[in-house]
Amino acid sequence: MRFRLGTCAGLVGLALSMLGAAPAAQAQIGSDRYSAIVLDNRTGNVLVAASPDETRHPASLTKMMTLYMVFEALREGRLSLTSAVPISEEAASRPPSKLGFPPGQSLTVEQAIMALVTKSANDVAAAVGERLGGSEERFAQMMTLRARSLGMTRTTFRNASGLPDPDQVTTARDMATLGRRLIQDFPERYHYFGMQHAAFRGLRLRNHNRMLGEYEGVDGIKTGYIRDSGFNIVTSASRGGQRVVGAVFGGNSWVERDQHMAALLDQSFTSMGIAPRPVMARATTGVVRSADAAPAPRPRPATAQAPARQQPVARTTATAQAAPRPRQATTARATTPARPTPAAATRQAPRPAAAPPTRTTTNRAVPIPTAPTTPAPRIRTAEAR
Repeated sequence: MRFRLGTCAGLVGLALSMLGAAPAAQAQIGSDRYSAIVLDNRTGNVLVAASPDETRHPASLTKMMTLYMVFEALREGRLSLTSAVPISEEAASRPPSKLGFPPGQSLTVEQAIMALVTKSANDVAAAVGERLGGSEERFAQMMTLRARSLGMTRTTFRNASGLPDPDQVTTARDMATLGRRLIQDFPERYHYFGMQHAAFRGLRLRNHNRMLGEYEGVDGIKTGYIRDSGFNIVTSASRGGQRVVGAVFGGNSWVERDQHMAALLDQSFTSMGIAPRPVMARATTGVVRSADAAPAPRPRPATAQAPARQQPVARTTATAQAAPRPRQATTARATTPARPTPAAATRQAPRPAAAPPTRTTTNRAVPIPTAPTTPAPRIRTAEAR
């Protein structure tokens, strides 16, 4: 099923029809920074699209292109995984997210790859650009030329990291195309994008892409954030022998962005004849649950069963929280006539309140019960946490 939208009203209508019980994604669609697309990895056919050709700021999705250039240099023998990448004063001056190595130190190409994928290190991106292009500015020109040759016709790079630059722009279609080319052109390197952690030189780096391990079938690729872009992501997922690659731009938070991407992936797999799965990799994750709850174009039994599973839990929770107090007071009176009654009631009353899991399993109004409320305002770098 292919969607093309020209107005904000059309975007909202599409989102409501696709997401149904996932209202949090509407905030993305109401933003002029929003755009999205999902492609069939094998054919390149568009499965879902919303303003896919409107220019947006890529933020740290830029590092996908930086890594494409690194992988190409490895394939051509201009670099090896053990080649040194020195940190210059210019590279070291880049703002976070960064490794913070002082000028004069260096790391290997493989360590640089891991730092770009997980930490999204801006200082390392600049150092890689200098290593391959002589200067980051020259490297950005090389990135732009290579991107155009890949079919990314509306993309222009000004730096290797994605740090704010008004002229550094791309589209959802171009970034999904880049994700698809990384998978197809460098299958032996793609596994780096699935690393949830990396460790070297006493550092332990965590991948910012929380969809890894949360949504079944997701194995890459990259996230990004600057204030002008909102929260961006390019994601690839494989299910039922089919692989899709999607891009979402303009989320108001990483939670909202991931939830929206999960719903789009469900929508895309369903349009390919692959039913949504009621149980994902982690059943307690709100992002995963909200994706399951999103209605597909063709109604399936799993959609109708989801509420039926959770309603009894909510009723049981209400009973568990209301019933214990009278029951314990009665027991105390029957067992000890005078003295222990108030003490027993006081001592046992807090027990039933210790049932926080029931709040996470009740997913009626807010798809993701617990999440950071304001991750974006304090971040001024190319990458969200």
